[in-house]
Amino acid sequence: MFKTSLFTASVLMLLSHAAWAQDLTCTAAASEKKLAGAAKISFLKKCEKDATARCDLGAQEKKLFGAAKNSFTKKCIKDAVGS
Repeated sequence: MFKTSLFTASVLMLLSHAAWAQDLTCTAAASEKKLAGAAKISFLKKCEKDATARCDLGAQEKKLFGAAKNSFTKKCIKDAVGS
């Protein structure tokens, strides 16, 4: 149990630190990198995929299920991707 918790915490920490070192949304990060066209689309897809994984782990860590999990994950992804 402890190893699983430690592993989950480590994964969350790595994902949050590596992907969100500057706390930028995906859209802001793409703009800062001056991406356009296919490169921007590819970056945004990967960024959203990473955000989804991170948000799912966050919901799992908070022991959320059903509508609460869906609501949390949806908002988390929206915040991470930006507009």
